[in-house]
Amino acid sequence: MSPTLIALLKGLALGLSIAAPVGPIGLLCIRRTLSGGWLLGLVTGLGAATADVLYGLVAAAGLTVVTELLVSLRTPLQGLGGAALVWLGVGFMRARPTAERAEARAAGLAAAYGVTLFLTLTNPATILSFAAVMASLGAIGASGRTAALVTGVFLGSALWWLALSTGVSLVRHRLSERTLRSINRISGATLALFGLAAIAAAAVEILA
Repeated sequence: MSPTLIALLKGLALGLSIAAPVGPIGLLCIRRTLSGGWLLGLVTGLGAATADVLYGLVAAAGLTVVTELLVSLRTPLQGLGGAALVWLGVGFMRARPTAERAEARAAGLAAAYGVTLFLTLTNPATILSFAAVMASLGAIGASGRTAALVTGVFLGSALWWLALSTGVSLVRHRLSERTLRSINRISGATLALFGLAAIAAAAVEILA
C-alpha cells in the first residue's frame, strides 16, 4: 500500500478511537437523536468530528504558536464548556418530550452542529494528544500524509456518529413518553455532572 493510503487508514482508526468512548458528546448525540431524530443526532456528532479535524490540522501543521495559545486558554475554556454542559443538562431535565420534538425541528440543524462544535473545542488539551500521535506517525511536515491522516480522522469520527445515531434512531419510536421523560432526567443530570466536574477542575487550576 502507498504511504498516503496507510496514513488514511491510520487516520480512520484514530478518528474512531477518539469518537467512540461515551462521554458528554456521545450522550448529547444519543439524547438529540431521541428527541429530534436520526439527522439531528448525526449533525450533532459531525460538530464534534469537525472540531477533531481542526485540532488535527493545527497539530499536523506543527503550528506551535497556535498550540501554545490554545493550551494557555485551557482553563477558562474548560470552565466555559462546563457551564454550557450544566445549562444543557438542566434544560434536558426540564424538557417535555412531545414539546421538544417540535422544538428540535424548528431549531434547525445549524444550532445542534454549532453547540457540539463549541463544546468539543473547549477541550484544547486534545491538541497535545493529536500532536503526539501525528509525530509518532511521521505526519507532521509531510503534506500528503497530513492531508490523508486528517481526512481519515474526520471519516472515522463521522462513521462512529453515523453508526450511533442510526442505532439509537432504530429504537426511538419504541420508547414511551414516560421512558423518554426518564431518559431526559438521567441524561440531563449526567451532563450537568460532567459540567460541574469541568468547572471544578478549572477552579482547582486557577487556585493552584
